Amino acid sequence: MHNFKELKIWQKGRALVKEIFLLTQNFPKEEQFILVDQMRRNSVSIPANIVEGSGRGSNKDFSRFIDIAMGSAFELESLIYIGYDLDYYDEKVLNLTVGKIQEIQKMLFHFKNHINS
Repeated sequence: MHNFKELKIWQKGRALVKEIFLLTQNFPKEEQFILVDQMRRNSVSIPANIVEGSGRGSNKDFSRFIDIAMGSAFELESLIYIGYDLDYYDEKVLNLTVGKIQEIQKMLFHFKNHINS
């Protein structure tokens, strides 16, 4: 069992949730139950699956939850591009946000390799 609070991937995932919630708070009302909801759910899924996996009894189980977190991170990245395509934020925000998501993706990939070795 891992102490999730000490994991950098959980800490960065938690910070990303706040950023995504702040980013989406001014989206148009018609997006509240579509793009906003999906972006927020995906962002929350990343640290939530890290926590759930950390509480499992084996690294094999933990690895499966890291896979789910990674899938959520990739889906979130795609949604961030869609928000940009719809002119909800500028290219600077796009690049900054995508960079943070990609950093988490890389960390998840390396962490999964570490626990599987």
